[in-house]
Amino acid sequence: MPTTLRQLTTDLATALQAVYPPDEASAIASQLAEHQLGLTPLQRHMRSQDAAPEALLAALPALQERLLRHEPLQYVLGVAHFAGLELEVTPATLIPRPETEELVALIAQEQRGRAGLHILDVGTGSGCIPLALAQALPESYLTAVDISAEALDVARRNACTHGAAVDFQQLDILTAEPTLAGPLDVLVSNPPYVLENERPLMRPNVLAYEPATALFVPDHDPLLFYRRIAQLGTALLRAGGRIYFEINEQFARDTVALLQQLGYADAAAQVDIFDKERMVKATWPG
Repeated sequence: MPTTLRQLTTDLATALQAVYPPDEASAIASQLAEHQLGLTPLQRHMRSQDAAPEALLAALPALQERLLRHEPLQYVLGVAHFAGLELEVTPATLIPRPETEELVALIAQEQRGRAGLHILDVGTGSGCIPLALAQALPESYLTAVDISAEALDVARRNACTHGAAVDFQQLDILTAEPTLAGPLDVLVSNPPYVLENERPLMRPNVLAYEPATALFVPDHDPLLFYRRIAQLGTALLRAGGRIYFEINEQFARDTVALLQQLGYADAAAQVDIFDKERMVKATWPG
């Protein structure tokens, strides 16, 4: 009797429970089947009694083995979904998070309707932030920087796929400045903010596979990147320009205080959908 799509996803979910909670294992199995077959969740449900294609059955053992080694599903599939975009991701790039989608949504809400915005994203990774902003704020001038040449290769391919014009530059933001066409209206960053001493709290699929340089900061200087980027903002932002950060929730007050000390106005933490302070924004008065 042929293996149905329902049986395939059920068997995969059962196997993945060796390393994931049941609900997460089931979600991973369903998403893998949908991606491999080009189906929506509804289509997969409606075709659950169809025979699974031989090609998928042949590929499944290798895919399952990678997942059992804690490799994130997004790296196994080579794609992640962010703000309605399908983006290429590799171990050179962080996997885009829902919190970062909320950061983009905040910027889009506050900047919508303004044409010709000059926007800089620091630590762009896969390019998720500028590509989502290109979609939400058309006619913007977008620049994005990253220290990793490999990450920028991925970001450029994603920009090409989605037809977005972004000036990608490789540099270490701690020691260099980007080349810009004019004063910034928006400076945004989701920089490294996980403390080294938080490593034991992190899941194996993050520690073993995602780029450490995009995750961790020294315990003795948790605001390292925020301080440098905010200092650059005092020179790069036009009067009335805004700075937006994704943050480690335990340093929300410290980040707000840092911005205030540097002369920013209206510095405030923003909560995410889980009521955690995961974003900070401020205005450069000029």
